[in-house]
Amino acid sequence: MNELSLFNSLFDDVFGGSNAAPAVLCRTGFTAPKVDVIEEDNAYTLEMELPGRTENDINIELDHDNLTIASKTEEEKEEKESKKDKKNKKYLLQERRTTSFTRRFSLPQDIDSDSIAASFKNGILTVTMKKKELAAPKQIAVIAG
Repeated sequence: MNELSLFNSLFDDVFGGSNAAPAVLCRTGFTAPKVDVIEEDNAYTLEMELPGRTENDINIELDHDNLTIASKTEEEKEEKESKKDKKNKKYLLQERRTTSFTRRFSLPQDIDSDSIAASFKNGILTVTMKKKELAAPKQIAVIAG
């Protein structure tokens, strides 16, 4: 797998490639979050737009070389509040009830999985993945035989 595998998986997720998992699992027509992937000399950075969410709404898992980012809003809390106030109000349209998504990315082989870190600020999830250090060239002695 080369460095483009991470980038290519983005297109598979969004455009339904052969190995693509469902990019969006929701009832309201919510589309998959927008993602930017940046490669630097020593790391990859994935930035995902998640407006209206908090760090507690996000679940990130690493399974071998697959990074999964998922989120689901709390439907139960909103339903309880709706039932409590049902006597006083009637929804004519309710699109914000619940949304969820799952995005999966196949990571390149040069990722140091122990160094993966995530942060969340101003609606942007940032996942930083350092590259493994390359072994320095090694001189091999020739022994007379």
